[in-house]
Amino acid sequence: MNNLSQSTLLMLRAKNILVLGIGLTGLSCARFLTANHISFAVNDSREHVLNDLAHFMQTHNEPNITLGSWDQTLIAHADIILASPGVDLATPAIKEAINANCLVWGDVELYCRLTDTPILAVTGSNGKSTVVSLLAHIGKSLGHNVELGGNIGVPVLNHLIPGDDQFTSPSLLVLELSSFQLETLTSMQAIASTVLNVSNDHLDRHLTLKHYKEIKQSIYQQSNIAVVNRDDDATFVRVNAGVKNKKVISFGSDIAQQGHFGITTIGEQSTLMFGDQPLISIDQLPLAGIHNALNYLAALALGLSAGWSLTAMVENLLSFNGLPHRCQRVASNDNINWINDSKATNVGATLAAINGISKLLKPSEQLILIAGGEGKGADFSPLKQVIAKQVSHLITLGKDGNKIASFRDNTIEVNTLEQAVIKASRLAKPQDTVLLSPACASVDMFKNFVERGQVFIDAVRQLEEVS
Repeated sequence: MNNLSQSTLLMLRAKNILVLGIGLTGLSCARFLTANHISFAVNDSREHVLNDLAHFMQTHNEPNITLGSWDQTLIAHADIILASPGVDLATPAIKEAINANCLVWGDVELYCRLTDTPILAVTGSNGKSTVVSLLAHIGKSLGHNVELGGNIGVPVLNHLIPGDDQFTSPSLLVLELSSFQLETLTSMQAIASTVLNVSNDHLDRHLTLKHYKEIKQSIYQQSNIAVVNRDDDATFVRVNAGVKNKKVISFGSDIAQQGHFGITTIGEQSTLMFGDQPLISIDQLPLAGIHNALNYLAALALGLSAGWSLTAMVENLLSFNGLPHRCQRVASNDNINWINDSKATNVGATLAAINGISKLLKPSEQLILIAGGEGKGADFSPLKQVIAKQVSHLITLGKDGNKIASFRDNTIEVNTLEQAVIKASRLAKPQDTVLLSPACASVDMFKNFVERGQVFIDAVRQLEEVS
């Protein structure tokens, strides 16, 4: 058992606290505060955000609560605001009401002020969930008490409940942090952190790419070791007062110097490397594509920062099957690489999959893409050039499959995913890759992307029974 910071608890009990946003994160804040005998108010612009308002009020000692609009009086009187990541603090009704002396924290900031749990932290535009899940898998396989938190798993404050001033601390907390969470985080003291990559995302809230990068980069100011991606200079540590002279470990798709991670071709096999030390062939890894190879390297660099054995970590990569339906290899006996990326429900995800996988293909190997579904008004044009250059055969289906089909001649249009798999099997030669990466939602044909992915897996397995 570990003690919570008594000074922080005493401060909280003496302040006017406002929980701003009462979704999943806000509810975890409310549970923690109530369990530790700390009073608070609640404000959310959504009127029907709580399933059972009466039960909430009874459970949390009848807090002052306003739903349906931002309450500027509650906001103005708050000494501490615990803001949910989904709440845009730049909203005029909020920004104009916050008093100059108010502390604005997120739930992760509060956690970091309450505990000294060792942390590995991950942010980036893509791949965060894969890397933190891989880290947790490796840590647990090595016998460590590792927990996930932040933007994945349970909210971090749930690890501190019940509130008897003591809690069972994990030996290490792996945090996935979104840009929204980083906006309210300043007190984390992580062992190591990484910005995996940076691309245009959430600019409706952050307004400019420059501002978005600055928010991502703030993670380095709160860690001892920075893990950066050599393939993306937006992840490099900015030399300023906050990060000067920080230890840096890098990863990338090129040859690495000693003490860093990279990729080298040994024989005909692309291989993960630590300096000049071969680690494992990319072909052996359960997750396909160069983008996932970089995710593996990032996880190894973070684990090494925590003092984990590199050899032991590599041994446990093979037992990590990734997050469901994200560039997962489907086992088959036909020497064709079947890849289930049903989770790619938007154009950006499919672009990442095509680019990541095509970079590992030999000139003689084909990439066959199965795409289409409910586009929800998406602009598919960014796929046009990539499909023309990197996709050997295109098979489309679903409500908006015809929009993607127009990007190349001789596209095969089908009515079902089972038909798509059969067509792909006839086009593919041994060592070719068939990628299901729809760039669309699944709701026109399936309950969800999970069902779509399972239908794909079942169809591939059915091929073996037929043959």
